[in-house]
Amino acid sequence: MKLLMVVHHRLGLWNTPAWFPEKLMRDFPQLEVVSLRSYDHAEEHLRDAEIVVSWSIRPEQFKVATKLRWVHSPAAAVHLFMFPEFIESDVLLTNAREVHGPVVAEQVIAMILALAKLLPQAVRFQQKHQWGQDAAWQVQPHIREISGATVGLIGLGTIGREVAKRAPALGMHVIGARNNPGKETPDGVRQVFPMSQLDELLAHSDYVVLSVPVTPQTRGLMNGPRLARMKPDACLLNVGRGPLIDEVALADALRNHTIGGAALDVFNQEPLPSDSPLWDLENLLITPHTAGMTEKLWERHYALLTDNLRRYLSHQPLLGMVNKQEGY
Repeated sequence: MKLLMVVHHRLGLWNTPAWFPEKLMRDFPQLEVVSLRSYDHAEEHLRDAEIVVSWSIRPEQFKVATKLRWVHSPAAAVHLFMFPEFIESDVLLTNAREVHGPVVAEQVIAMILALAKLLPQAVRFQQKHQWGQDAAWQVQPHIREISGATVGLIGLGTIGREVAKRAPALGMHVIGARNNPGKETPDGVRQVFPMSQLDELLAHSDYVVLSVPVTPQTRGLMNGPRLARMKPDACLLNVGRGPLIDEVALADALRNHTIGGAALDVFNQEPLPSDSPLWDLENLLITPHTAGMTEKLWERHYALLTDNLRRYLSHQPLLGMVNKQEGY
């Protein structure tokens, strides 16, 4: 049984460390493990691979993978797999949402605090050698407490649930929206709205957090009309994927101060082009897709993958299963 790993990224952290396939071979001697550092010759190995670990598979690659039975994505997002041939096949798809949830939730809390305490502006004052106390108080919205504020979670998957665990400890109220509001309400969430009532969540939220997957229904979810539904001093945070936001509409809303601010970790185009107007918006905090970064990343990936390998080999249900028809 062949397991093929094709995990290549410009960022070193996202590439499989050398110890990973070596340990896999020691722990699972019944597997033939092939780890590629690039997509060169991937098709050659896809022809007889039963298990694939990769960010994506193209339709032409999937066509030659006649023995493929299970694909595991090291990312939480799986929209790159959502082409008809793959969706309609019986190949299993799992993702790493449980790996990324806790550390991304920490980023959300950090973003909320940074926006509330005007930390980006404080950094700019420091760079100018300026004692900006008076100027900081003139910024709208003012420096504020987060205790008593409401966090609106659009998406109650792993990231949303992890944020909901942490925010109440800081005195924040949590509400959420998801496609299936009838599911059990996660700990820490006071109320769950169906996505059809998203405008109501927006009207009540001081901090709106996007962590839904990219699907045809969620592309451009936060557009001009939706941004207009937010409170004028509310902030928008995106730790999901760039296509969830209409960036032109967001830039207009921030420039015109129709919302209080925003913090983005993900963008429609990455790296964000140097000439993007988003860079110059003083009420926007930009982080370069670092929310999921942690030194423990590949240890967590290994724990999840090996747990699932044992389940797969013993014909048990896998963790992190993706519903390919729904796209998450």
